Amino acid sequence: MDNIFNLIWFFIILSIFLPMGQKRLLEARRILLIKSIEKKRKSRVITLIHRQETLSFLGIPISRYIGIEDAEQILSAIHLTPNNMPVDIIMHTPGGLVLASEQIAFALKRHKGKVTVFIPHYAMSGGTFIALAADNIVMSQNAVLGAIDPQLGDPQTGAFPAVSILKALKTANPNRDDKTLIYGDIAQKAQNQIYEATQNLLLKHFSKNKAVKIAQILTSGRRTHDYPIFVEELKVIGLPVSDKIPEEIYSLMKLYPKEKYASRGVEFIPAPYRPEPEKPKKNE
Repeated sequence: MDNIFNLIWFFIILSIFLPMGQKRLLEARRILLIKSIEKKRKSRVITLIHRQETLSFLGIPISRYIGIEDAEQILSAIHLTPNNMPVDIIMHTPGGLVLASEQIAFALKRHKGKVTVFIPHYAMSGGTFIALAADNIVMSQNAVLGAIDPQLGDPQTGAFPAVSILKALKTANPNRDDKTLIYGDIAQKAQNQIYEATQNLLLKHFSKNKAVKIAQILTSGRRTHDYPIFVEELKVIGLPVSDKIPEEIYSLMKLYPKEKYASRGVEFIPAPYRPEPEKPKKNE
C-alpha cells in the first residue's frame, strides 16, 4: 500500500514540475535562437507574439493583445539599443490598445537604425500600425495585415467600428438618446486621431500625398476590421513589402507553441548593445 501512495505522490510531483521544466527549456531554446538571429543580422531582435488562439483559464478563453506592458518592454529594448543598430521586430498579434501601439510605432520611427518587421502569419489592427513604422515589412506569402480603423464599445454592447457609428448617426431617428450622440462624438475624434497618427507615421518614408492616400485606405473603414490584406494588395497600396522571410523566423515561431500556460508576449536580450568598432582601412 505504501508503494502505491509513493507512486501516486511521484506522479503528482512529476506533473507539477515537468511542465515547469519544459517551459524553462523552451524559453532557453528561444533565447539561443534569438541570439543566433541577432548575430547573423547584427541587429536587436524583439518578439511581439500573442498566442491567444488556445490560451485559456478553466476553459475560459483569455485574450492576448498589445498592451501597456508590451509597450514598456519594447521601449526598454529600443532604449538599450544603439541608435545606428538595426532593429528586427517579429510579430504575431491580433492587435490591441491604440495607446500602446502608437507608443511602439513612434519609438520605432524615431530609431535611426534600420527597422524591419517580420510577420510569419498575421499582424492585425495595432500590429499593422506598428508595421507601418518599419523601413521594410517582410511577410510570408500567406501572411496578412489588417485595417486600422478605430473600434469603440464596452463589455455589454461589444465593439463597433467608429465609421459605422458615424454612418448610423446620419440616419434620422427621433428616439436617439444622448449616449448614442456621445458615442458619435467619440467616434469622430477617434477616426480623426488614428488618421492623423497614421499619416504622421507614414511621412517617414512617403511623400505627403502618398501618406494621405495610404492613411485613407487603412483607416477609412471601407472594409471590415478583420479583412485580411495580403502581400499583393499591400504592394498595390504602396507599402514596402517583401515575401522573402528567413527560415529562422519560422523556426522561432515553432518555439511559441499553442500553450496552456501564458508566456510573455515580448522577449529580447535584456542588455545594452554597443556598436562594433570600425575596422581601420588599409592604405592603398
